[in-house]
Amino acid sequence: MRRGVLEAVLSGKKTRTSHAQVVDELGRSIISGDYPVGATLPGDPELAQRFKVSRTVLREAMKTLAAKGLIVPRARIGTKVTPRNQWNLFDSDVLTWHFQMGVDGDFLTHLSEIRMAFEPHGAALAAENATEADIKALYQLARAMGAEGLTPETLALADLHFHLAVSEASKNPFMRTVGSLIEAALVGIFKLSSPAPGDERGAEVSASHTLIVDAIAARDPAAAAEAMRRVIITGRERINHKVTGGKQAVEFAPAS
Repeated sequence: MRRGVLEAVLSGKKTRTSHAQVVDELGRSIISGDYPVGATLPGDPELAQRFKVSRTVLREAMKTLAAKGLIVPRARIGTKVTPRNQWNLFDSDVLTWHFQMGVDGDFLTHLSEIRMAFEPHGAALAAENATEADIKALYQLARAMGAEGLTPETLALADLHFHLAVSEASKNPFMRTVGSLIEAALVGIFKLSSPAPGDERGAEVSASHTLIVDAIAARDPAAAAEAMRRVIITGRERINHKVTGGKQAVEFAPAS
């Protein structure tokens, strides 16, 4: 499986390129409101001096942020922060910055709604299209969530691998792409909803995901969709107990 957002976050390793550093710092500043909607960013000379990068690197970074929907250049005015409804929330960096800066209950509810729109159908497609090798791998991933000694971070990683594997098993290239696009969102959701170390719910998580695989193995699309729906609802209920009106940032310590 490819190295994804969660693996990078858990490892604590960050991209060291100047371009990535400029994009990350400015992106987080925009999401946090340090540069509010409608604000004009500092000019190129000031930003180039601040980040100690060339004008070429800075221009490329600004193009990246514009592609994410966060900024737009205005002739003779400068670079403006765009309205939030123009931000690309399917972009993994944009979602990661949201979780780092803090998300509220409404934001998490919207993410759960997106999961409900896609993942049950993905499980149903997996029941129709998964190979025997896919099913065997899914059982292994479901069992891994019940292993002893898991931390919230490593359980989140196991959970994420399972859901991405279901998307892969659907054999629908659009579903697989959606799985990749919402990876950062799933990272935050799983981190907030994962049981604490030693929590007996670890076994419950494993069992509920095994039911999804059972339905896929039985080639029962309706049962697979319903089992996936129950898993999403359970995760949403756990999150609602942790986020009550205020914002909560999702912090990841590097895995030991």
